[in-house]
Amino acid sequence: MWTGGVRVAVPDREGRVLLVRQWHDGRDIWMLPGGMIEAGEDAEQAAVREVQEETGLAITLEKMLWHVEEVSAARGQRFVNFFLAAPCDGTPALGTDPERADGAQALREVRFMCRKEAEQLETLYPAFLKAELWPLLESAPGGPGAHNPFKRREKT
Repeated sequence: MWTGGVRVAVPDREGRVLLVRQWHDGRDIWMLPGGMIEAGEDAEQAAVREVQEETGLAITLEKMLWHVEEVSAARGQRFVNFFLAAPCDGTPALGTDPERADGAQALREVRFMCRKEAEQLETLYPAFLKAELWPLLESAPGGPGAHNPFKRREKT
């Protein structure tokens, strides 16, 4: 059975992108805000909800950037839909993960980062964001040009 998740690229008016720092497996990992699709909701509803929970920002989705699939013996079958949100004027605030107790929160920090800052992060997840996200955001009006939104993660 497939398990679904979402991640959302939320740019601001200065071209920076909203990232969250989470603690997983004994290390900090920076990523786009997002999480699991819950029962009874679709991927777009999950994307809006997850950004609100993690950052306090209300967003409007514009389009899907990628559909990433992973099939592995260790993690099973999973997919993550990556969306682009409209540019944001708000100020993010560190939210919470309602599925976790207060003392077990994974969220550590939330902030907008420019391309240079993000490219210097040791742990930006998934790694392809460093090479592929900003060219899509910087493309001509109308958003991302002709690109294949379907990706398959390398088996780990």
